[in-house]
Amino acid sequence: MDWHDAPGHAEFRKEVRDLLIFRLPGRYREFAKRGSPPERLWEFDRKSEDPEARLAAREWHAALGERGWVAPHWPKEYGGAGLTIAEQFILNEELARVRAPTVGGSGVSLLGPTLIVHGTEAQRSKYLPSILGGEVTWAQGYSEPGAGSDLASLQTRATREGDEFVINGQKIWTSAAHSSDSMFLLVRMDREAPKHKGISFLLIDDIRAQGISIGALIDMGGRHYFNEVFFDGVRVPVENLVGELNGGWSVAMTLLDFERSNVAGAVAAGRSLRRLNDGQAGAADPGTHRRTATTRAAIAQRFIEAEVMYQFSASIGMRRDRQDLLNGQASMAKLFSSELTQRVANTTLEATGLQGLLTEGSEFANAYLAAVSGTIRGGTSEMQRNVIATRRLGLPR
Repeated sequence: MDWHDAPGHAEFRKEVRDLLIFRLPGRYREFAKRGSPPERLWEFDRKSEDPEARLAAREWHAALGERGWVAPHWPKEYGGAGLTIAEQFILNEELARVRAPTVGGSGVSLLGPTLIVHGTEAQRSKYLPSILGGEVTWAQGYSEPGAGSDLASLQTRATREGDEFVINGQKIWTSAAHSSDSMFLLVRMDREAPKHKGISFLLIDDIRAQGISIGALIDMGGRHYFNEVFFDGVRVPVENLVGELNGGWSVAMTLLDFERSNVAGAVAAGRSLRRLNDGQAGAADPGTHRRTATTRAAIAQRFIEAEVMYQFSASIGMRRDRQDLLNGQASMAKLFSSELTQRVANTTLEATGLQGLLTEGSEFANAYLAAVSGTIRGGTSEMQRNVIATRRLGLPR
């Protein structure tokens, strides 16, 4: 398929590139030179003890905000840029190309679009401006110790007492909870209903409210990215219910489809492979490093797969009928992207030999450790295949 820019799209791409040249803070340029910046870098910077990091977060948010690009996919009436699907794709591609961090976190990418679809006008008026302004970031409370792949088995419960819901339970693998201000989460309210039918979607305005405790989970790369969160009698007003009571599952699935459609994975895979061939990121000089025929063939195959992923992302991103995402297309993209990321990580380590195993100074070793979770978080590969089989192919459960 030919994804060359139409004249108007070429002008928009130049506008994005000019912004990146003149407004991307030096801190983020330096991160990009050293390798892939940490996930949620902007979110962590806005709460950092380092004044330089906080300044970079403010400056980058302001640069994007001037054009409405904090939330390019939101309609203009809600403060977004109202970009066309093609423009959104170009913007995401160019940000990924130079490893520029996105801003707004899960509030912009997940909760905002979900409130636009399922929220009340009062909820949109209350929450969307603070998300856009970078004043509030949101953590996602989905997974639990006994409800990961089978999310509908979750047991965190909420009961109604007057004009409040009272929440008790635990969430785990909660990304950036320690730096977030608020949380959206799934709770079980009807224990007698079928497991998909008794779930509701709630908003917690203050993630440090009485009864909430956050514990750090350190990943194998030594990063504090995930957390476990405990709820002990946490009270939220009934108006913080999004969608229908016990209708939270459909709200959650809308949100996940926003999460699974992007082009960044394809761009990142191609970039890692090019850096490998250029002898960057701590890799041995390609001119002196002996690579077997098998390794060379694997690198070539990864390049092909990265291009396939790009074409796949472009075909999804350019679709005007978003309903197709609900029928398995988003799961196909998530599955291919996460497994490609792991294959690229394995190939780059194989190509760089023992030197590539050193996490100090090696982008590839760190990428390998980070890629392990890719086929688990956001829905395991096994669950994605089930969704593709049932929703896309129409196979029986």
